[in-house]
Amino acid sequence: MTIPTSTPTDDAADLTSLGYQPSLHRKLGRYASFAAGFSFVSILTTIFQLFAFGYSFAGPAFFWTWPIVLVGQLLVALNFAELAARYPLSGAVYQWARRIGGETVGWFAGWFMAVAQVVTAAAAAIALQVVLPQLWSGFQLVGGDPALNTVTGAANAVVLGAVLLVATTIINAIGVRLMAHVNSIGVTCEIVGVIAVVLALLTAAQRGPDVVLDTTVLQGSDLGFVGAFLVSGLMAAYVMVGFNSAGELSEETKDPRRTAPRTIISALVISGIGGAAMIVTALMAAPSLDDGRLATEGLPYVLTAVLGTFWGKVLLVDVAIAIFVCTLAIQTAGSRLVFSMARDGKLPASALLSSVHPRRGTPMWPSIAIGALAVGVLAINVGNAALFTTLTSVCIVMVYIAYLLVTVPQLINRLRGDWDRVGQTMPSGLFSLGRWGLPVNVLAVLYGALMVVNLAWPRPEVYDPSGENGILLYSAPLMVAVVLLGGLWTRRRIAAKAS
Repeated sequence: MTIPTSTPTDDAADLTSLGYQPSLHRKLGRYASFAAGFSFVSILTTIFQLFAFGYSFAGPAFFWTWPIVLVGQLLVALNFAELAARYPLSGAVYQWARRIGGETVGWFAGWFMAVAQVVTAAAAAIALQVVLPQLWSGFQLVGGDPALNTVTGAANAVVLGAVLLVATTIINAIGVRLMAHVNSIGVTCEIVGVIAVVLALLTAAQRGPDVVLDTTVLQGSDLGFVGAFLVSGLMAAYVMVGFNSAGELSEETKDPRRTAPRTIISALVISGIGGAAMIVTALMAAPSLDDGRLATEGLPYVLTAVLGTFWGKVLLVDVAIAIFVCTLAIQTAGSRLVFSMARDGKLPASALLSSVHPRRGTPMWPSIAIGALAVGVLAINVGNAALFTTLTSVCIVMVYIAYLLVTVPQLINRLRGDWDRVGQTMPSGLFSLGRWGLPVNVLAVLYGALMVVNLAWPRPEVYDPSGENGILLYSAPLMVAVVLLGGLWTRRRIAAKAS
């Protein structure tokens, strides 16, 4: 049976039935919606950055953490897809948690996610320092050493990252149509780049795909077999987040009840398959598995050896484009979350942050706020890259906590039998897990809880590699506590003003 698609009038009436009057411009089609989630994950950017991290702990066997995390995140994405079909609203994580878990749960889900997205935008922008000075020395505007862990490299990273954030802020302020065009073109370039990398590595393979069964490094690790494997899995955990961005843009998406669930899942699955192919072929094509360079230089080392200088630089251009659209997508998702919370009067300066430009149909001030805060976070990196890495790790912990604040109340609704009653008010033919909903939801909650523990565990290898600052070991629980207390204080102030 063919399911009829909705019209703009239907979408507007649907939004009104959920309690909001249409104010954003509904310009996004299916590919633009997919691009929002895919560019947030941005495997070309993140695997380029983090391959060495995973390999340094578990060697070739770190590949197996990738499908494990992919399956775990797919469980989460399937639950999110059901929610996207039921509540096609901007600020998806906040709105989903609020409507199934109550106002308090929803507020803290939005608060944790908003803080995480500010830090993630800064983390994505700083990646330009890894790429641009390699393309042309003129991009090293501060000092002479481009390495990120040096004073000049860290300072230059702030300059490049700030320029990028200014550019993405301008694009977001102009309107969703321009953002969608830039993002879609960038994602197309990234997909082409991923395919080109995989094919190039395949043609230069020096060993077979069974290389992923090599556990030599695991067996020799000071962390032990299980410890090394768990730490290496943080690489995949850092990468495969943000697939929910398609839901964040629901009020700007055509036929969002059908489009957003599909694009949430497809963005994650395609990213997962492409990332797995990149990891395997890189291991197959690496000149050496034991000379130490894979653990320090990672994927750039393999690509330089395989592609040579010219084609290596062409790929670096593609990586720079991927970084650009990744930062753009993160900022866009964050601005819609802030807009959605402000529209409900849940943030300071809500009147300003919930305003929409009458002609451009875009929430301009949330974009400016996210951009300005990300530049502020970026400044922390000046001369102290280790601290910034710690903040980035903590930020991913907060993303997983925000996800749990959605999947846990969703599970409670299922156990109470309330989920089916919600479904009875739904139009027919929309995405639903049906009888698989309960087991998938249970597994998603268990996976999320285990990943929060794994991400936050006080390991010196992750949080204090230099051994110079023991307090950094506990930075994840400490930062979560700070964000939680800040949220309690902010929420109380807002409630006091409202009364």
